[in-house]
Amino acid sequence: MDDEVKQLFYQNYGDLPFLLDVKVDRHLFRAMGYKAYVRPANLPTFAKKLVMITRMSEQWAIPRILQKGDSKCIPWFVLRDLILTHPDVKKKVDILALGIYGMVIFPKALGHIDEAVADLFDRLGKQNTPVPTILAETIRSLTACRSVGEGRFIGCAQLLVVWFHSHFWKLDKDLREEDIMWKAPSLVPSEVLYRCGNFDWIPLPGIWRAVGYTPLLVLRQYQARQFILATQGLAQSDFSYKGDHYKKRMQEISEAWKKPFYMKILIEGSTSTLEYKGWFSRRVNDNVPRPTLGVARSLEESLRVIPSEVEVMKQEFERKNSELEKRMEKLEEEKMCLNLDVDVQKLEVEKVRKEKRKIEEDRDDLKMHYKKAQVTLKKAGLGKSSE
Repeated sequence: MDDEVKQLFYQNYGDLPFLLDVKVDRHLFRAMGYKAYVRPANLPTFAKKLVMITRMSEQWAIPRILQKGDSKCIPWFVLRDLILTHPDVKKKVDILALGIYGMVIFPKALGHIDEAVADLFDRLGKQNTPVPTILAETIRSLTACRSVGEGRFIGCAQLLVVWFHSHFWKLDKDLREEDIMWKAPSLVPSEVLYRCGNFDWIPLPGIWRAVGYTPLLVLRQYQARQFILATQGLAQSDFSYKGDHYKKRMQEISEAWKKPFYMKILIEGSTSTLEYKGWFSRRVNDNVPRPTLGVARSLEESLRVIPSEVEVMKQEFERKNSELEKRMEKLEEEKMCLNLDVDVQKLEVEKVRKEKRKIEEDRDDLKMHYKKAQVTLKKAGLGKSSE
């Protein structure tokens, strides 16, 4: 690509091509395996989506669509050839980005771009972010590999490698737990999204199926104390986009993302409780039920698992207050800009007035000279007649 095409690509899709330069560590993936886009209910056909993205005809798209397993796809070489021959530079960039999304970020059938990727790609410019979708497919694939003890990771390997190296500062076979820095201190947020809507977790809509995820299970990444929490019902949040009821569940997820809940992070010296260490050493994979009334627990432990309503309301108030302050700052900036515009307009008006005054003065001078010229001509005419 020439410089103009590269600049157009970076403006529309950011640093997406740099993923191609990330070296994937196969041994790292084997070790990890052992250890808000929402899919719409009614979708246009794959052929129509390709037409919208490529600006080619349906007659061109339909014969190039293949059936792979339970989904439709288009071979990469078809898009590659189209990139080389398409007359529209912007469409060349769009098609290349679609290929990267389908081959690198959301791979499924080797050498093909899946239909679901085309739908996500078509909605990227409509205030949709692919981040929850990428996280959903990553969690889903890693969980599937771990549950059976084998398998192939189907997801963006490059992004997962970047995440791993950003969370673990050192890689050494003799490392102890206290030697591991889970995350760079500069990247630790002051608050974390821990649930959405009526869910006790974060529902993540992928492009092929939805999964549930709870950041409270990975508090050590935020330098907070890790504990065992209730996860009852979390497994039921994993479902595919098939059957009679998935559309209703997708609507519930879409509504839940409109009501996010955040909690402040309390950084402690110890990164995990004794109970968590015992639970983790036994490799318990089953859901942990909600605590029963017969189990005695301290108030501190209860609040550590689920924040109180007062705390949630306080955090929500602080969040809205922060948003209002930012809004007020923005309005102040806009007011200042408007005042500057008013001053500029005043100067322009004054300039126009001066020009008008000058024109009127010139006009009056011309009238005076004209009258003098007429008087002179009359006198000259009278002098000739008397002779």
